[in-house]
Amino acid sequence: MADSDDVCVLVPTYNEAATIGEVIDGLREEGFEDVLVIDGHSSDDTREIAEERGARVVKQSGTGRGSGKGEAVREGVLQHIDAEYVLMLDGDGTYKPEEAHDMLEPLFAGRAEHVIGDRFANMESGAMTRLNRFGNRMINTGFHVVHGQNFRDILSGYRAFTRDSFERMTLNAEGFGIETELAVECARQGIRTEVVDITYLARPDESETNLRPFRDGGAILLTLYLRSKTHNPLFYFGSVGGISGLAGLFVGAWVGYEWFFRSVPHDILAMLAGVLVLLGVQLVMFGVLADTIVSLHREQRSRLERIAEETREEAAAVEEASAAED
Repeated sequence: MADSDDVCVLVPTYNEAATIGEVIDGLREEGFEDVLVIDGHSSDDTREIAEERGARVVKQSGTGRGSGKGEAVREGVLQHIDAEYVLMLDGDGTYKPEEAHDMLEPLFAGRAEHVIGDRFANMESGAMTRLNRFGNRMINTGFHVVHGQNFRDILSGYRAFTRDSFERMTLNAEGFGIETELAVECARQGIRTEVVDITYLARPDESETNLRPFRDGGAILLTLYLRSKTHNPLFYFGSVGGISGLAGLFVGAWVGYEWFFRSVPHDILAMLAGVLVLLGVQLVMFGVLADTIVSLHREQRSRLERIAEETREEAAAVEEASAAED
């Protein structure tokens, strides 16, 4: 049975001197000795405090503040972690280290390969502004509509996953979009995912958030939409095609009104309306075709995975039989 010795705790940070010490102390009290802090070139004492508390500290290879959380997570897991399991949380003191075991239990039990902590299950008063709460709800609803999965809180920074499942993902986000990409890849790759209720605490007064609601929220929505191209192409192309078709119909209706009731021709606009309608129809048809291809690909991948699993089981049985004969 796996335990905390098989886990590396990944803490991406940027200017978290006010809280990083307590976070590391809490993790070590819970039995986690391997704590890796990936620092995005903090201008305060984050790195020094983390090292004093016994964490491994690595400065991101990127230059300056723009290195981003996404790059920190990828670099940390792929270059500095050899452990089978990874527990990831922010260094801002908003997550409870004592809930780490609840996050890891589905992995240890073999039920899941990726675990998401649901902050909305027990959110402390003042932990999230109304604007951020609304934005989170909108993004989660959009994810459910596009990907057909309800992970409840895809933007949560409290995660636990196997290193193997992480290596199967295609991740490109530089900033806070990394959480969205992780959720999308879990849905796209069929990675077994479980959601665990957690507590979300308010930031200490002396700690400042690095999140910029409108800029980061827009980037997250864009990431969610662009990622739908390979998982739900009917939505991706259908939405653009629908907008184009409706715009063409609107322009065409106005041109028709002008012609029949005012005898004013709009030849250029009429041509534009026809192009928009045709473009919309073609995009929707392309979305349907791409969706069919994706569905067939999923079925084929499932068959190959079943064959691979059966082959592994047969190989294990042969080895056991050979060992028994010896």
